[in-house]
Amino acid sequence: MDWKKIGKALLFPHPLVAGLLFPAAVGLMLWGMLKRGVEDPLTIAFCALSFYGLVLVCLRIPDIIRRVQRFRRENRYYLRYQNDVQLRINLSLYFAVAFNAVYAVFQLCLGLWHHSAWFYAMAGYYLLLGLMRLSLVRHTRHHAAGEDRRMEWRKYRFCGWLLLVMNLTLAVFTLYFVFRIRVFLHHEITTIAMAAYTFTALTLAIINAVRYRRYGSPAYSAAKAISLASATVSMLTLENALLTTFGQESSESFRQIMLGASGAAVILAVQGIALYMIVNANRKLRLGASRT
Repeated sequence: MDWKKIGKALLFPHPLVAGLLFPAAVGLMLWGMLKRGVEDPLTIAFCALSFYGLVLVCLRIPDIIRRVQRFRRENRYYLRYQNDVQLRINLSLYFAVAFNAVYAVFQLCLGLWHHSAWFYAMAGYYLLLGLMRLSLVRHTRHHAAGEDRRMEWRKYRFCGWLLLVMNLTLAVFTLYFVFRIRVFLHHEITTIAMAAYTFTALTLAIINAVRYRRYGSPAYSAAKAISLASATVSMLTLENALLTTFGQESSESFRQIMLGASGAAVILAVQGIALYMIVNANRKLRLGASRT
């Protein structure tokens, strides 16, 4: 037997095999832990299979990096996406508007089904986010950055006013969280996934808010301010989920103090962003009117 050939086949199988094996093995491992227990022989076998899949993926990392670099250098669609700021903004806004619309309808249906003001508040929150982003994408679709700055400042101010209205929804969130009007329990894995999403969204929102300032476009800045405000609200939702799921030993007063302080901080942060947008837009519009 050619052991060298067998070892090479085991460590370097077809990329499709390595790509499918690892997520499938991880899924089976999680299923085994939840349904059969950690010490079950089948779960242990799934853990070993997932480790083998991870090894295959790690061995493919240098090849993956080379392929990604070649794709970034040669693919004309990616090059256009990378070099066209307006296209990147429009695509991100289209995706965000679609997500907000679907999620708002979903929350509204849950509210009608459960007769819960919580889901109505969530639907209103994501509906306002969608309206803000829709107003921006209608402008950025036809105008480049800085082409019609007066209209951009008006859109910027409109988003600021809507963020102020959204503070009413945040107040409803905070009341639900602090006084436990209705408790929402999450599974540990769901809570960890929420944490990963929230910290990723917050990090990207901060990076993009700084990155797109250099283009001097109020419309682009408004889009990133909306993402930053949305990420701060997600932090509040995550904190409530963490305290509910992992903080059973904490006292009720501690939970109320933490959520009340965080809720107040988030409301003040969003209000500060909104007021800055309104005041800054009014000042820029007055300056523009005085020059004409």
